[in-house]
Amino acid sequence: MARRILLAALMAAVLVAPTRAAVAAVAGPDANAALAAGLQADLASDPTVPGEALAVRAPGLTTALAVGAANTATGAPLKVDTPFRIASITKTFVAAAVLRLVEQGKVQLDERITRYLSPHSAEILRHDGYAVDDITVRQLLQHTSGLYDYATDPAYDDVNVTDPSHRWTRAEQLKFATEHGDPLFDPGQGYAYADTNYILLGELLERVTHKTLPAAVRTLLHFRRLGLDHTYWELLEPTPPGTPELAHQYYGTGFDNVVLDGSFDLYGGGGLVSTVDDLARIYRALFHDKVFDRRSTLRTMTTPSGPGRETGAGMGIFVVDVAGERCYAHRGYWGSQAVHCPGLDVTFARTFNQAAENVDDNALEPIIVDAVKSAQ
Repeated sequence: MARRILLAALMAAVLVAPTRAAVAAVAGPDANAALAAGLQADLASDPTVPGEALAVRAPGLTTALAVGAANTATGAPLKVDTPFRIASITKTFVAAAVLRLVEQGKVQLDERITRYLSPHSAEILRHDGYAVDDITVRQLLQHTSGLYDYATDPAYDDVNVTDPSHRWTRAEQLKFATEHGDPLFDPGQGYAYADTNYILLGELLERVTHKTLPAAVRTLLHFRRLGLDHTYWELLEPTPPGTPELAHQYYGTGFDNVVLDGSFDLYGGGGLVSTVDDLARIYRALFHDKVFDRRSTLRTMTTPSGPGRETGAGMGIFVVDVAGERCYAHRGYWGSQAVHCPGLDVTFARTFNQAAENVDDNALEPIIVDAVKSAQ
């Protein structure tokens, strides 16, 4: 969601300050207890964050930590297996699934999207002046299509605040994008991050595979084989048995995202619920050749090109610097992060339950890198 409506929503409620008494730590056989304690201390260092959970996987260090509250109203502790809305990290899953179809010869990156989308979706775009026959799959993946982003439009926020239980459809969100914004640039001539690109990729996955979006992504990315037992699509498939209560994720101290119907961010731009351990698993699997059939597919996904090169944008993933290490990552709006740094072979995922701009969400990164270096 955009920031404006969340700031306004801060006036709606005042939540009880969280306690940091509840702490859970699970260390693998190679983990160093002192390093785990250091990570735990850092997780607890910011009093504005209700809770943090972290999973780290690297040679010599496998650890998971959680501290603070998953629900500030009840004081329920955040645990390492607490599920949370991963928001835009979903795009990594969607992009990887599309690239699996490319490997199978069922999708071509430089083919126009009208070959894969429904005539209805194509017509919605065409009616708004989009050169829909010139937009390619690659451009959707790289956010270079010129599509307007419905998810950051203030009017979209207005609807969600006035009617948080509204059940959105993909077609409704696509139409919302065309009614509230015009094409940003000609296809391939600029870069603009937009959830609109990825809800169309969600439709592509359904139409090419003849499966639901959850079934397509699960199958293409080998969820069962990778052990992604705690990752599921909110509303679109059943919650796994025994799943703990969903974490409450906040903006500031007054807006709790559980009031929002999950459809507000569901059809490819977001929509997945996961845990820190599952996120670390999928990111590690990507870079350890357990997802794609060919190493060249990973290079295609992770190599910035075209107008998005300066932003580090690949396909559903970004090139970032973490404590001097070249890494690959994606963030989710509600305080989530998944990262892999090949140089150290470290993968980490976290949620800190807070979307406010003033949270220092980079402070933990050098501690993780130092811990891994020490362990190795």
